[in-house]
Amino acid sequence: MTDILGVTFPFFALVLAGYVAAYRRMLPIEAIPGLNSFVLYFALPCLLYRFGANTPIAQLLDGRLFFTYLLCAALLVAFTVAISLNRRIRWNDASFGALVAAFPNTGFMGVPLLVALLGPQSAGPAIVTILVDLFFTCSLCIALSRMDGAGTQGASQAARKALQGVLANPMPWAIGLGALTSATQWRWPAPVQQTLGLLADAASPVALFTIGAVLARSTLQARGSHVAAIAARDYWPVALIKLIVHPLLVLLMATAAMRLGLALDPFGVKVIVLVAALPSASNVSMLSERFGANTGRIARIILVSTALAFLSFSGFVALLSS
Repeated sequence: MTDILGVTFPFFALVLAGYVAAYRRMLPIEAIPGLNSFVLYFALPCLLYRFGANTPIAQLLDGRLFFTYLLCAALLVAFTVAISLNRRIRWNDASFGALVAAFPNTGFMGVPLLVALLGPQSAGPAIVTILVDLFFTCSLCIALSRMDGAGTQGASQAARKALQGVLANPMPWAIGLGALTSATQWRWPAPVQQTLGLLADAASPVALFTIGAVLARSTLQARGSHVAAIAARDYWPVALIKLIVHPLLVLLMATAAMRLGLALDPFGVKVIVLVAALPSASNVSMLSERFGANTGRIARIILVSTALAFLSFSGFVALLSS
């Protein structure tokens, strides 16, 4: 366990550093969107491209892992929406709660952390989960969020907007270009390759620092607002679903599938279980704000899941390594 914490500690320490820097205003709040843009449009696509280009195409196109993780995402969304709906939390807030419960922080945190723990071969299965979450989980939850009197037409329009947002996201394009490079074994000229490498190397530390800064910004905004306090029962259960129920569901579903004869790669299963054990994706709060959900509730779920994940994620690593 000490060895595992030795690997995971620096990643969560960088998140804490970003939180402290923004909370104490050492990093101006106005600078956080710039950090986000650098990671999302420059560093992270280069990192994902590099992993995609260096990963055998068969790992990137593992349909068995894809559909196993997809089924778990659908079940988790349905479960979280079902237990969240009440007089205070309607479809919009319940759906974004489900999204934050089923959407791990794989891009900003998961891929570099899993590579540090398990080696470069873990990038392939992790990229498979990113595709599921970007194209399916996000679109499904946004479509469900429109069920508050919007009807089928509103839900379909929201799903189209979600898909348009995915297509504007550079991550799937970087993954696709990396897969094409892997399939053709083509390589960029050395100067271009070195430039891509420099940007890719910057992705992990800047992304982790940015996660902390985004969480601090959410905390400061919540304190400065005059909105009524959010009850702990409205966000703690969803954070625990993310950290405990999600990875256990993936583990049990994959184990059952293998016992029924589905030829799942055990190493790939280990990777997707650990992906599910990651804290919630920090960008869900921006989506919830865009669609008029309770952003304060979503931010608290992300904050709690990120704080607790240092121990819970390390615990799942130890469990799967035993």
